[in-house]
Parts: sequence; structure tokens; C-alpha cells
Amino acid sequence: MHISRQEYARRRKALMAQMEPNSIAVLPAAPMRVRNRDVEYQYRQDSDFQYLTGFPEPEAVAVLIPGREHGEYVLFCREKDKERELWDGYRAGQDGAASEYGADDAFPIADVDDILPGLIEGRERVYYAMGANVDFDRRLTNWINVIRSKARLGATPPNEFVALDHLLHDMRLYKSAAEVKVMREAAQISAKAHMRAMQACRPGMWEYQLEAELQHTFMRHGSRYAAYSSIVAAGRNGCILHYTENNTQIRDGDLILIDAGCELDCYASDITRTFPASGRFTAEQRAIYDIVLEAQAAASEVIAPGRNWNEAHEATVRVITEGLVELGLLQGNVEELIANESYKRFYMHRAGHWLGMDVHDVGDYRVGGAWRELEPGMVMTVEPGIYIAPDDETVARKWRGIGIRIEDDVLVTKTGCEVLSADVPKDADAIEALMAHAREETGVPA
Repeated sequence: MHISRQEYARRRKALMAQMEPNSIAVLPAAPMRVRNRDVEYQYRQDSDFQYLTGFPEPEAVAVLIPGREHGEYVLFCREKDKERELWDGYRAGQDGAASEYGADDAFPIADVDDILPGLIEGRERVYYAMGANVDFDRRLTNWINVIRSKARLGATPPNEFVALDHLLHDMRLYKSAAEVKVMREAAQISAKAHMRAMQACRPGMWEYQLEAELQHTFMRHGSRYAAYSSIVAAGRNGCILHYTENNTQIRDGDLILIDAGCELDCYASDITRTFPASGRFTAEQRAIYDIVLEAQAAASEVIAPGRNWNEAHEATVRVITEGLVELGLLQGNVEELIANESYKRFYMHRAGHWLGMDVHDVGDYRVGGAWRELEPGMVMTVEPGIYIAPDDETVARKWRGIGIRIEDDVLVTKTGCEVLSADVPKDADAIEALMAHAREETGVPA
């Protein structure tokens, strides 16, 4: 476990300190999901639940009750069951919930309908993320209604629901030293995976074979899962922003756009690199690539405490627009092209997003109508790109089908920023040198 029990306890304490007096917070674990018939998807805990508990099992409910005499952290979870554990694996049970995961009180999940309404009764407010889990919404609403039905007997139902995710997601935006350590390790593993893919790539391979190289490296270095569906896009597929079919054969002359990152202890990495299948960029590919690389560098220069979230995006827009004008792919005055968003033909997404337990992590981008000011501990991606559609007849044929994105994971520090994913090359010459060296060796490097 990379995040310690003590840190989970500090998070719970910090959340409860923000809650109004005489309140209760309720969080359900993520449900199991069926993939097909009797096969389930690999289980992954709900990020908010994981953030506060570190408890990895389904069929659980965490309850926080500030000031409760018998313990503020209550966990409902599955009981120990030797027969079910024989089939499905280890369960912590109530004893493990306390000894391994720090619960002050632990009850069987089968008893939640009997016990939880009693814990809610008498509390003025319920902190809960309504809408995130529709089935649990109904259960919680039913418990409140049961309490209301007993009002004449003296029961006191809560007066209001309060959005738990508003408080919790702002907490998650600021990464602790332990979180940064995990995210740095995840980025380093993902960097190894990207380099392995570059070294292994040959025309004639299939996209899914490069995906296998990624997954091999993730798992070999301690990550069981990708943080999201890996994008391995050859040639014109690189112009599809969320391409995940990964089933096309790689041709000589193709660019390969790989957007992939591993997950480690429920923290995501997110890296994109674009490289030539042949090991050498064509003149047109290199021209576009260098613009994207310059745009990313310009963004990094304005990521620091006190700068606002949107400045990095604005920096990429300017560099990309100027570059496209210089190449003749856009015509006109740069300021006017930026103002009327003409660049969006080729650069249609924003320059990044928050990164953390979710690859598109939680946290507001605007506060009070203004772009959020960056602060130490925030982690974001920086991912400019240029995509020239293969059927765009308004540009010369030599440009068509070029799709390039370069993405890194960036931590805001006290003095500026740190690129967590810096281990994987992104300079075009460095990429070509890495691939050339691999071709001199025999076999695929480990």
C-alpha cells in the first residue's frame, strides 16, 4: 500500500473538520459491473471511497460521524466467509476493517439497513454525492423516508442533503507528498512503456502488438492496469482523438500516436508520444511535430503558482496558430485567427486536464467565474496537438492524415513545475536516436 493508513486517517479528519456540526457523511463503494453473462469486469474501487478509506472491496459503505462517542469512522463491509473466499478471494471482514483499514467500528454489510438509519437519525445534515450511484441514492432516500415516517414517535430526520463531492473534490485537487511519490512512480513506469513501444515498433506490426508491449511493461514494473484504454493509433488513426480499436496494421511512413498510462495504487499517469514507424520523420511530419513540441514547451513556461489554469492553453494556441500560418496551413492575421478560433480545425481540444485518482481528475477549473489560480500540489497534463484530417482537401496532400500529440504529467511546485513523465524522450532527434539504436540490437529490449 503506497498511501499509508495514517494518511487516509488525516484525510477523513480533514473532511470532517469542514462538515457542519451534527452531520454525517455517507459513501458507498463502487458496485461490481457485469461484462457479459456471468463474467464481471475487473473490480476498481470508487475514487472518492478509495481516497478516504483505502478499502479495496465492493459491497461496502463508509460513514463519517464527527464527534461520535464510539468512533467517527464506521465501515460496513462483507463478513469473512471461508467458502466465498475460496471462490472469490480474501475478505477483510469486520476485524480486518478495523485492524488493517483503521475503522473505529465495523458492521456486516448485510446489517446496513438496520443500523445505518439509526446513525443518520438525529443528524441535521447528510453529506452525500447524489447522482453518482443511482441505486444507492434510492436506498439512502428510503432510509430517510423511514426516519420521517417515525417523526410523530420522536424521530428526527435530517433537514438537508449537502454535496459531499464539492468538499472532497477540492481536497483531492491538492496532492500530498505521498500522492506525488505514487504519481511520479506511475509516470516513470509509463515512460518505460512508451520507450519500449518505440524500440519495438516496426512497419508490418499491428497496433495491438504495440499495446501488448505497453501492458507488458506496466505489469512487469508493478502496475496491474492501464489507467484508461490505451490509444495506439497508426497513420490516419492518429487524427481520431479517442481511437481505441488498435487493430490496424502499421505501414512504413506512418506516424504512431500512443496515448497510454498505467495506474498505480489507484493513481493515474497519462502520457502521449508520437513517433515514426520507420524510425525517421518525413519533412512534413517533422515540421508539424516541432510546432507541437514548441507549444508544449511554451505551456510549461507559464505553469507556476499564481498563474491561472488557462494560461497554458493560451500559450499552446498562440504557438500552434503561428506555426500553422508559417507552414501555410492557415492564412491570415495570427491575432484574428486566434480570436475567431480558426485554429480549431487542427487543434480542437484544450491543452490539458487535472490528473490524479481519475485520469480526468476532479476539481473546478473556474472559481467564482474566473480561471483557477495554480497552487503547489496540483497535477495537470499538458497535451497540445495538431490533427490534419486525411480527407481535408483544403490542404496539400502531403499534410493530410498527420496527427501529432505530445502529452506529459506536470506537478505545480513552489517555484514552477516538475514534469513527472520527463523520462520518455520527446525531442524528435532523441526519438529517432532511440529507435535507431533499437534497430541495431537483436530482438526486442526487455
